[in-house]
Amino acid sequence: MIKRLLILIILCLSTIFFITCQRGMETGKGKPTIAFVMKTLNNPFFIDMQKGARYAADSLGVNLMIQAAEREVDAEKQLQIMENLIQRKVAAICITPSGSKEIVPGIVKANRAGIPVLVVDTRIDEQTLKESGGYIGTFIGSDNVEGGRIAAEYIVGKLNHHGKIAVLEGIPGHETGDARLKGFREIIDAAPEVEIIASQTANWERDQGFNVFQNMLQSNPDIEALFACNDMMALGAVEAIAAAGKTGQIIVVGFDAVSDGRIAIQGGRMAGSVAQHPYEMGFVAIEKAMEVINGKVIPGDIPVTIELITREKL
Repeated sequence: MIKRLLILIILCLSTIFFITCQRGMETGKGKPTIAFVMKTLNNPFFIDMQKGARYAADSLGVNLMIQAAEREVDAEKQLQIMENLIQRKVAAICITPSGSKEIVPGIVKANRAGIPVLVVDTRIDEQTLKESGGYIGTFIGSDNVEGGRIAAEYIVGKLNHHGKIAVLEGIPGHETGDARLKGFREIIDAAPEVEIIASQTANWERDQGFNVFQNMLQSNPDIEALFACNDMMALGAVEAIAAAGKTGQIIVVGFDAVSDGRIAIQGGRMAGSVAQHPYEMGFVAIEKAMEVINGKVIPGDIPVTIELITREKL
């Protein structure tokens, strides 16, 4: 009787141990499952990031789940995705937040479930995260403030330190756009003869970039340069410039250096774009997530290369 009881206890403990070890593993394959929650897959920037993540996953023997909302601004959908991933007990979650504050509840839930969270491209609001008691494994991305400075310095130089500028902003209150705008304004404010005469959000989207900049041009036909906080808005503005018959007359600088942006630069429709190397971000995110799963301590901030792409660099 005692022998049977001991055998039963051993079997139960073995089952518990097996289940625990299989957290985040594909049944029968022994591979950890890492989830990557992106803002959207309708933007070439995130498509490139996905490619980098998949290459890393294949190289490291990781099961990669990539999910995203339809629109970059849909933080609520991202939260729903995170909750589903937590229920599935994935080994780690990488995320490009649609909202620096809005996504914090999802991070806290992942923390409570013991699932590490790595943030990519867009920083989480530190105060909101601290007040919630949440934490992240690391941030992987470029310095958006510095990127804004790089764009402004280039435009000021092209204008010979004198001219009128328009800005297409990201979503107000979202870290990525706010940081780029902050860096851009720092340089412009130090150039007294360069003036921002119009600044408005186009919500990261190409069609809104067209509509908003078309209205800006009608109200301010003397605009000499444009800074768009991402390439999708810049490309929409390029179309508005063409519709107004002003191609080549307005200096356009975007952000992200996506493939369509590079084509526009090559064709002379855009002057430049700040490149963040999303492929590298995706690769590093999976690489570092795997290190965390294996118990390795990683830096709290992992920078990614940032540079201005012009026609001369293509």
